[in-house]
Amino acid sequence: MARWGMVIDLRKCVGCQTCTVACKQANGLPPGVAWRRVADCEAGAYPEVRRLFLPLGCMQCGDPPCLPVCPTTATRRRPDGVVTIDETLCIGCGYCVVACPYRARTLITADGAAFDGDPTPAEARTARPGRIGTATKCTFCIGRVDAGRRGGLEPGRDPEATPVCVASCIAGALHFGDLDDPRSEVARLIRGHRTLRLLEPLGTDPSVHYIGG
Repeated sequence: MARWGMVIDLRKCVGCQTCTVACKQANGLPPGVAWRRVADCEAGAYPEVRRLFLPLGCMQCGDPPCLPVCPTTATRRRPDGVVTIDETLCIGCGYCVVACPYRARTLITADGAAFDGDPTPAEARTARPGRIGTATKCTFCIGRVDAGRRGGLEPGRDPEATPVCVASCIAGALHFGDLDDPRSEVARLIRGHRTLRLLEPLGTDPSVHYIGG
């Protein structure tokens, strides 16, 4: 069984937000909702200060704090490590939103268009009004990954079987694959670099590793 994870090379991220836009378009997210964010940060101390771009999203935790607080079992963790939300069970209580230390979950309260007036054709095509009143988050595009694997594709190598944020990254800063496969690119990157994971002392065991920064 694979254990899906991501490696983000902060030395390469240029803060273009292409991953954010690709994710919003692929998942039909309404205005104000973004599963993939890129924080614009400052690192260092004056006068040695530099700019740092930090891609953020669901960390697909090994011990996700969002899971035990869900009163309806809508939040689940798959055997491959991906944390999902069953929209048919979610009641929009928001407990998981509060419990997530990475601020990776959002309650969708309304649908709508990015600009005043009618939605664009792309927005109309991807709109999912049934999600209103439910919690949402990144799932590593697991439906895309699963479909690609059934077609004989390799996640992390073949774009059609890889999360859209990774496939669309213009700088090659995002990498996806099986953390337990020593031959995968993500495993190789972790072996070859000093990496960190956000808020590790909390014991969440995140599946997203960062290089550099």
